[in-house]
Amino acid sequence: MNTDDHSLVLIRQEIVKNHLQVTAIIQDIQQCTGPLELLNELNAEGRTRISELRNSIEKLVQLAETEINIKKKAELMSEVENRKSQLVFALAAFKKANIVGACVIDKMSKDELMNTSEEQQRMLRKRRDKRGLADTASLATDRLMSISRTLAETSQRSADTLDTLLISSEKVNGTKSELEQQQQAILLSGKLLGKYGRREITDKALLALAFLFFIACVFYILQKRLW
Repeated sequence: MNTDDHSLVLIRQEIVKNHLQVTAIIQDIQQCTGPLELLNELNAEGRTRISELRNSIEKLVQLAETEINIKKKAELMSEVENRKSQLVFALAAFKKANIVGACVIDKMSKDELMNTSEEQQRMLRKRRDKRGLADTASLATDRLMSISRTLAETSQRSADTLDTLLISSEKVNGTKSELEQQQQAILLSGKLLGKYGRREITDKALLALAFLFFIACVFYILQKRLW
């Protein structure tokens, strides 16, 4: 047996297995008498099995399209058509079984409701009311907890903001003190520079007077020696 024949055998086995599973699901749906959740679960499982059957047939289609032998290709295409027909019939049976099952469950629910006594109906209403009150209380509790968490977060953010403002205020005060010290240092430096400037002028005047006195002395000495 070559590789293609082996693949064909595996695909046929897969198609038969998936078709049998779809048929079994259809029978389960036909025999389902409730509740509606069970019917929905069977319906979902049936759709999955039908999708797997469709994929298996698609594999057979691909194998038939790649077949080189004309006679064998024709046989495979004929088999594909038969498998597709089986899929169509399975889909129709699946939809019909779901409709019938839903009708049966609905009828049984109505009959059960009609047969329920007034006291039982009152008890059912009380249960629904209690459940509704419990749900409402739970919802209110959740909302209060959410509001509490929001207030706590807001308080924490406010505290963080206050800490930040305090730190910023301390930094501003520190900067102000530094600026005042720098201002005082600048004023003191200005006074010192003014004082040094005046002293420099005085020194220059004294040097000028000393120089003039020196010139006068020299001139006087020369005058005495020459004359």
